[in-house]
Amino acid sequence: MKSQLAVSYAASADAALEEVKSKLSGSPKGIIFYSNYSWIEEVSEGLKKAYPDAQIIGTSGIWYHDDQVEENKGLTVTALMSGCEVKAGVIKHLATAPLTDVIHLDAAVNELRPSDNNAVIFEFCTNDEEVLVSTIRMQLDGRRVPLMGGTVYGTPAGQESKVSVNGKVYTNSCAFIVIKNTEGRVYTAKETIYGVSESSKEHVATKVDLRKKSLIELDHRPAADVYSEETGVSRGDIVGNVLNAPLGREIGDDIFIASMREVTGSGALECYKRVNLNDKIRFLTLLDYKQINQDTIAEARQQIANPSLVLSVNCIYRYTLFSQQNYMTDYLRGLEQGAAVSAGYVGGGEQYETQHVNQTMVMAVFE
Repeated sequence: MKSQLAVSYAASADAALEEVKSKLSGSPKGIIFYSNYSWIEEVSEGLKKAYPDAQIIGTSGIWYHDDQVEENKGLTVTALMSGCEVKAGVIKHLATAPLTDVIHLDAAVNELRPSDNNAVIFEFCTNDEEVLVSTIRMQLDGRRVPLMGGTVYGTPAGQESKVSVNGKVYTNSCAFIVIKNTEGRVYTAKETIYGVSESSKEHVATKVDLRKKSLIELDHRPAADVYSEETGVSRGDIVGNVLNAPLGREIGDDIFIASMREVTGSGALECYKRVNLNDKIRFLTLLDYKQINQDTIAEARQQIANPSLVLSVNCIYRYTLFSQQNYMTDYLRGLEQGAAVSAGYVGGGEQYETQHVNQTMVMAVFE
């Protein structure tokens, strides 16, 4: 598969579109774009007008390409040029009735007939991630097409998060693009830089509020008290400790992270990921993330030595941690190592396979 990257820092959407078009050679089959929030409608319409046969999705917020991070700045286009088949679509009404539109994803998968090692479903969603993921998996009914994506983050205060599909902009929706590599494989992975320490104890969620994503009680006690007792962190410092010790939801042999966002007066922990009743919960520990990053890239390059494209989503909390440690540039250089094009998004949450997660990196590597 062949892809191209085009970036513009022009002062207006119109000028940015012209610059991006001048940098792309040929007619893309698919486009994934990131733009200033105020430009998204104009960019969406402009790209579809310029490339009417292309399948296009996009959003705004914080994104990266090569070793650069852009915070709602300019326009970045990842163009899928050849050696692929693509189909984009939208799943609307995430907060109420996504099942109505998930048939569009089902139709796209049926049309492209991908397998679990030559394709990926890449998406951006604005809200209700758990409902989205479970609905998609129910509709696909066992067809093992990898799913990965991110929750839109960085929307200006007081504004609605938006995604774009084929020239139109939506709220309360998921934009997806199914990418089938007709010239090789697609390798997908998730990376977690947190683990369970020897002193970590297993707890049970005994009271939750799914609507608020609130973990009210662990082991029949206020969740904040249990967290404070085990970690030695006071209630007032729990949210600030999220980069060091987030919650881990155990499912089989795997751990899915839930980030704390607020401690209520009653001692509940409101999170960015739902915790279900009777879930097994552990408090995680930050591991040697630099070594984990190196191991992840080494495994990816062992699978696909010279990628034509790396698509990834990194959680805002990973971005925050790496930035605080002056490591983000080095991290991105490792991620792009050996790849023709490397581009990705900083999400408010990540979706991978059957789960919505926090503080995680997900990626697709194309041969």
